[in-house]
Amino acid sequence: MATISNPEPDFLVLEGEIDLSQSAALRQAFGAILESRPKAIFIDMTGVTYIDSSGLACLIEAMQRLRTHEGQLALFGIHENVQNIFEIARLDLVFRIFPDRASAEKELVS
Repeated sequence: MATISNPEPDFLVLEGEIDLSQSAALRQAFGAILESRPKAIFIDMTGVTYIDSSGLACLIEAMQRLRTHEGQLALFGIHENVQNIFEIARLDLVFRIFPDRASAEKELVS
């Protein structure tokens, strides 16, 4: 079971398996954040153990919506097994992926 939390503005924490059963909740969480047209959304994936194509599609949709107003999506804390999924789909070339939150904020906020 996955959890999606929004502990701070423009910041989501994902945990567990992000799959079809969680896609609607993830889209809803993104929708709430995107309404405010943030310059960046930071996604903590430290606790994600698996992500399927529907979870990846949610991330892609959020990134595309952000780009319409020049916003950026930052992913960080991705474990090796989840990173492999991004690499197989070649999405590691599309997303801005950082090792940790500090790196993501330093790059996107400054």
